[in-house]
Amino acid sequence: MPINIEYRGPADLPEIIPVFPLPGALLLPRGQMPLNIFEPRYLAMVDDSLRDGHRLIGMIQPDVAHSPKNSDKPALFRVGCVGRITQLAESGDGRYILELTGVARFKVLEELEVLTAYRQCKVDFFAFTDDFKARLGEEAVNREALLVALADFLKANNLKVDWEGVESAPNEALVNALAMMSPYGPAEKQAMLEAPDLKTRAEILIAVTEMDLAKKRTSGDPPLQ
Repeated sequence: MPINIEYRGPADLPEIIPVFPLPGALLLPRGQMPLNIFEPRYLAMVDDSLRDGHRLIGMIQPDVAHSPKNSDKPALFRVGCVGRITQLAESGDGRYILELTGVARFKVLEELEVLTAYRQCKVDFFAFTDDFKARLGEEAVNREALLVALADFLKANNLKVDWEGVESAPNEALVNALAMMSPYGPAEKQAMLEAPDLKTRAEILIAVTEMDLAKKRTSGDPPLQ
């Protein structure tokens, strides 16, 4: 997805960003995430992001295991990914339908006390400078193993995919798209997000898929619907 601004490194991004805590949501650099925004606080977040001109939203998962029970402000994982609003449409019933394009991962330094209904964090992008280099480390990915795991997953769950599109996709786009669309839980998604490089992310995805398939074969669970 082409965007109207080139982010060359951490210095091109603000230190303070709005964050959208969403369980199971995984955004990765140069990946696309569709969002259906309807809560008033997040509608305001989008409006402010557009008004301020940066068009950036930080996607991050709530860390439920380290949050007070029934808290309306759960703890956050320490790593998320900032995305730029690259598409936006109004639904006519008060919602925004938008798409974020991932820019770079960040570490949360601190959550700020703010007057806005949505949460804001001071973040650091310098631990993830490689995120600004497209397709870095593609040659190290075991593409054959990844495609085997994908084929096994599709077969086990009676699913189909545009295989021609899969085979023509560059390794970075393939690994990140499969990771983002994978049906796994917050812990697995966070592990893929925090992977130090593309090769490791692919290995985590393959391992999680193989474990899930082995568990289903052992338990006799029905395929995903």
